[in-house]
Amino acid sequence: MTIYPIQFCNFAPRINNINMAERKVRVRFAPSPTGPLHIGGVRTCLYNYLFAKKNGGDLLLRIEDTDSQRFVPGAEEYIIEAFKWLGITFDEGVGVGGPNGPYRQSERRDIYKIYVKQLIESGHAYYAFDTPEELEAKRNAIPNFQYDSHTRMQGVNSLTLSEDEVNRRIAAGEKYVVRIKVEPDEDIEVDDLVRGKVVINSNILDDKVLYKAADELPTYHLANIVDDHLMEITHVIRGEEWLPSAPLHVLLYRYLGWADTMPRFAHLPLLLKPEGNGKLSKRDGDKLGFPVFPLQWKDPKSGDISSGYRESGYLPEAVVNFLALLGWNPGNDQEMLSMDELIELFSIDRISKSGARFNYEKGKWFNHEYLIRKSDEEVAHMFEPILKEKGITCAFDKLKYIVSLVKERITFPADLWEQASFFFEAPTAYDEKSLKKRWKEESPQCLRELVEVLKGIDDYSKVNENEQLVLDWVASKGYNLGTVMNSFRITLVGAAKGPHIFNIIDILGKEETIARVNRALEVIK
Repeated sequence: MTIYPIQFCNFAPRINNINMAERKVRVRFAPSPTGPLHIGGVRTCLYNYLFAKKNGGDLLLRIEDTDSQRFVPGAEEYIIEAFKWLGITFDEGVGVGGPNGPYRQSERRDIYKIYVKQLIESGHAYYAFDTPEELEAKRNAIPNFQYDSHTRMQGVNSLTLSEDEVNRRIAAGEKYVVRIKVEPDEDIEVDDLVRGKVVINSNILDDKVLYKAADELPTYHLANIVDDHLMEITHVIRGEEWLPSAPLHVLLYRYLGWADTMPRFAHLPLLLKPEGNGKLSKRDGDKLGFPVFPLQWKDPKSGDISSGYRESGYLPEAVVNFLALLGWNPGNDQEMLSMDELIELFSIDRISKSGARFNYEKGKWFNHEYLIRKSDEEVAHMFEPILKEKGITCAFDKLKYIVSLVKERITFPADLWEQASFFFEAPTAYDEKSLKKRWKEESPQCLRELVEVLKGIDDYSKVNENEQLVLDWVASKGYNLGTVMNSFRITLVGAAKGPHIFNIIDILGKEETIARVNRALEVIK
């Protein structure tokens, strides 16, 4: 009699005989808490969310933490906070609850043990006692070694050992793993919603480890299948990197008797480096100066800080819009799409099979477009903490006025200071390039006379009237309009930049405007 060293709970496995066509759409996002969430993972979750909402379904958040060696403190909280910031909500799962919990795999140990036992008893899995040293020796002795139907009979496992020996080793507490028994030379078909029919011969598959006695936890392969079945997942939308695992998962559904309720697979294209060669990595972001994580991340071990889209000044709706179009198209030329519009237009058949180049400059463009669509009041609120850091106070109505003049020139809220600092601080130096190009020999004389004109203006808020007054004066004097106005701008701003000059002097006021011109005439030689 075989000894089963696995203790079982009273969990009753769900029997689901509902026809797939009649089932409510249920998808899941199942990250591992091994560090910050990569932007590619965010896109995967976004596509799951759009698909669920488009089809009146549910999105679950499941934490796949069976690899205890790679667990990183704070990673789970980071994942939850990231999606909260992005506006991607979950109907069930970690942080939400629901009828299919627990939703952390480390809390589902007893559930998995039921199916480990079932696979062993049905002959679809076996115990393996090979030590790491023995496996390494085989890798060194056999080119391209893998534990499979051709090599398993050379191993130390329950297929080569007697039942008594297996029982003795288990009773003695010897460490083991449970491996799936993949039958040789079988064509396994994966019907993928993105890539179509994919057929892989079982001869290229190895007998993957499904369970490790050392920590009493399953590996990704088994836990993933069991959870998807018990949580009634109808579609598995995940990254292309998981496509090689799909045939093994098809086999597990079959071996566990769940073939009729196996979810449909959809494997998403990779996010590629900006130059298109290889998978996008953190190193690419560090080199080119863009984030690859949704939020800033501080490594708990090294203390290293990685930039995040939120802290870099991106708007969540811009990030969502940008990511949605990396590997999917709406079927028209529309680029600016709200979440509701994305849900309405989303369909898996418009997902590309080829990888999507990560055009980070396009991401900046989206952020700019979403910022300029914000109200002046919203952007002014973004500007307030920047001014507070610099010890500057400003009446909110005035701040909204300033924002209205510079908003279209910014990509991130932090750009507001660069574009509007002269409204709060008079220039103490003047841009050399602007002076060389715009400051003429006659500029000082023209500006001295302009000061007298400015002294005669009582109400600087009459922008159009004041502009016409100055234009008429320039014409009457026969001066070059460009020379006068460009020189005037340099004295106020410190460079040949900024919004309409008569809006600038309206905000500065009469006293400050004249003081800046006189100060510049003293400094600029």
